[in-house]
Amino acid sequence: MDLSELRIFCRVAELGSFTRAAEQLGMAKGRVSTVVQALEGKVGGRLLQRTTRSVRLTPEGELFLVRCKELLTDAEQLQGMFQLAGGEIRGRVRIDMPNLFAQEMVMPHLPALLAAHPLLDLGISTNDRRVDMVREGFDALIRLGPLPDSDLVARPLGSLVMGNFASPAYLARHGIPHTPADLASHRLVYYANNLRNEEAALLCMVDGAPQAVPMRSALAVNNSAFMQAACLHGLGIMPGALPTNRRLIESGQLVEVLPAFRLPPLPVTLLLPQRRHLAPRVDMVLNWIARVIRPSMQDLPVTPAALV
Repeated sequence: MDLSELRIFCRVAELGSFTRAAEQLGMAKGRVSTVVQALEGKVGGRLLQRTTRSVRLTPEGELFLVRCKELLTDAEQLQGMFQLAGGEIRGRVRIDMPNLFAQEMVMPHLPALLAAHPLLDLGISTNDRRVDMVREGFDALIRLGPLPDSDLVARPLGSLVMGNFASPAYLARHGIPHTPADLASHRLVYYANNLRNEEAALLCMVDGAPQAVPMRSALAVNNSAFMQAACLHGLGIMPGALPTNRRLIESGQLVEVLPAFRLPPLPVTLLLPQRRHLAPRVDMVLNWIARVIRPSMQDLPVTPAALV
């Protein structure tokens, strides 16, 4: 057996689908099926249980998958062990991160990274929703806020100072709020995961504790970049992270309001799959991200704030 066979088997096993594995690998479904069948013949046992609706690992397949991943990681490290020293990083890296975080904190630095490593095949997905790392083929995730329970490995990257923002045009029409009580006459642009049954309220720190202050809803969105655009167009006040809005604040397009009532800083976490080692190219890109965002991070211990 060769490493390409093992990679194909791992992808089918992780995705639970020959069709999805073929799409991700850029291969014909029939070819993927043939490779897995041949691999089963070589190891002398059935690795996958196939039905018309699903593909599942057999007990032998579960053991084989663990060893396959370890072998592939070791082989990739061996192949690339001298690439870092020579500055030659090549291959595919796939990372998912929140929309505005990618746009404002990572994108400005990407030209330098890709110029230094022209053979790097980098894919950045910008989602404000939760994704399935394995099924969607990501090497790592970056998440803001408290984390749900999972078997992923979490690496803290720091935290983001939070704030509330409005456009000068909006404030000219509605006035500047100085206390949470003033918000009764204001409108809110806010993030809502499913856009259903979520009351419009702005979280403020009052007497040392978060307090949800009801507001009139101007717009509920499930995309942070669209929320920022709505705020820029004067639709209302929005919550957000100070670093992801700093460029617009410095240019005078947004103004922070209620700075004395900021929520605690929001944790930023790197999530990785359970495996012994990272491929050199993945490790390099993740270290690069940690380095370029560090100037915007707050390192002090934080109390997790609500995800916004």
